[in-house]
Amino acid sequence: MKQPALPAALWALLAGNFVIGTGVMVVPGTLNELSTSLQVSAATAGQLITAAAVVMCLGAPLLAAVVAGWDRRVLLACTMLWYAAGHLLATLMPNFGGLLVVRMLTVVAPAIFTPQAAACVGLLVPPEQRGRAVTFVFLGWSMASVLGLPLGTLIGGHFGWRTAFATIALLSILSAAWIWRKLPSGIRPAALSRAAWAQVLKSPLLMGVVSVTALQGTGQFVLFSYFAPVLKQVLGADATALGLMWGWFGVCGLLGNMLVSRYIDRMGASQMVLLTTSLIALSLLLWPLGVTLAGLALIIVPWGFGCFATNSAQQARLVSMAPALAPGSVALNSSGIYVGQAVGAAAGGWLLAHDAIAWMSWAGLAMVLCALALSLAVDRAQRRAPAFSA
Repeated sequence: MKQPALPAALWALLAGNFVIGTGVMVVPGTLNELSTSLQVSAATAGQLITAAAVVMCLGAPLLAAVVAGWDRRVLLACTMLWYAAGHLLATLMPNFGGLLVVRMLTVVAPAIFTPQAAACVGLLVPPEQRGRAVTFVFLGWSMASVLGLPLGTLIGGHFGWRTAFATIALLSILSAAWIWRKLPSGIRPAALSRAAWAQVLKSPLLMGVVSVTALQGTGQFVLFSYFAPVLKQVLGADATALGLMWGWFGVCGLLGNMLVSRYIDRMGASQMVLLTTSLIALSLLLWPLGVTLAGLALIIVPWGFGCFATNSAQQARLVSMAPALAPGSVALNSSGIYVGQAVGAAAGGWLLAHDAIAWMSWAGLAMVLCALALSLAVDRAQRRAPAFSA
């Protein structure tokens, strides 16, 4: 039976996530150029990822409360304009300190956009399409890995990181215009009361899911944050090779997210999380066997399939568990993603600075296995208490 078409507004939200994802990932993609241009080590430049992740982690739930009553058309369009201004300002920064401050201000946009776009999806589609719609909108992040990240890597490698940042600013302006044109006005998800926020925070099931997300992110970003310097140091990869590797990883990510979007409603979000997390663990387990670029390209296929798909499944999991609490739980889940980025990037930077590249994949694998175990525990607990009250 053919599935009904999704509203056109979801395409604008997907495109917004594409730009947001490209902007977030432009730092890992241009880490070598940032390090050289700003005359800092790759490990130091990588702390741009950590600092930004901390802002996004704290900002997602706090800003969700601040913007609760805003018309989502106005909110999301203005958020993309803020993103554009931040990336343009970053191109003017002469040193690492200035760029760090601007970067922390710029990533207020991702802290707002992704969770608020996901939370308003429930008002654009009927309940039976929520899982599909949430994962569809999150495809933008997968597309960012397919097109945005490798493109940013190539632009940064051949024309400098400032040009890559300026390109993202232009895309942000175009995204703001698209959202303003396609998203209906008057979309205002009900603001969560203090009691509702307390219900989210006190729910072992919801907070268990968020913790799974944080552990997944930590495990991935120990290594993901430093793909560029690691592949350059270990395998001699240049900017073109890095761009191709990022592109291949992104193609796998897009395919993975498309499959999740298609099958999640019939398979179930929790089972999809287990599958995608297991794929990530498999690649981290096999990572030490990647002694050539071709071999590594094969090893990262499972990781690519699971990387962004698991975040989509996690968001759909939260929405399905408690739809009325989705604005809060999805915002906290975004915080979980960014906690993982911050901790993973900090840990990976420490290992890189101490010449312990060989330990990166093992440290990441340990965290992903912890995420897998916790996800199974949440599933068991949910089966014992199926009537979750929102």
